[in-house]
Amino acid sequence: MFGMGWTELLVIGVVALIVVGPKDLPVLFRNMGRFAGKARGMAREFSRAMEDAADASGVKEATDSLRGLSNPAKYGLDKVKEATDFTKWEPGSNTAKLAEERAEKAKKIHAASADKAAKRREAEAAAAAEAAQTDAQPDTPVRADPPAAGASQAEAQPDAQPDTETSKTGDKA
Repeated sequence: MFGMGWTELLVIGVVALIVVGPKDLPVLFRNMGRFAGKARGMAREFSRAMEDAADASGVKEATDSLRGLSNPAKYGLDKVKEATDFTKWEPGSNTAKLAEERAEKAKKIHAASADKAAKRREAEAAAAAEAAQTDAQPDTPVRADPPAAGASQAEAQPDAQPDTETSKTGDKA
């Protein structure tokens, strides 16, 4: 009704029951309903009359156009569509000259990047060939892990055989 909750309506109903009495309460509620219905009808009729008057005077079109202008997303899209309308394009205009300059610069950029890519591939191929050449040459084996500090020579070189004479007598014969 007017935005009241159930508890407010219940309190109003109880007060009305006490003040008006149980006999006249249905008549009161019926009259209040009729009054509310008439008020709604009058408000609806007033709104329609105002809308009709606005339509007749052209206010509605002005309102719609103002709403369209106040919407930045729609306004921006309209301007983008207008700017990209190729039916208005003239071959000898400044726009055409700028487009040609941009196309030339783009070709130069593509050519320069293609040259750099070719040089990079050549350098990588040369490095790969050099690496393959150095891998083909026999090198001295390199241990992955150096001997621990304080390790004896026999521990450092496990493949080496200890000199039996030296270990027995202490000096070479």
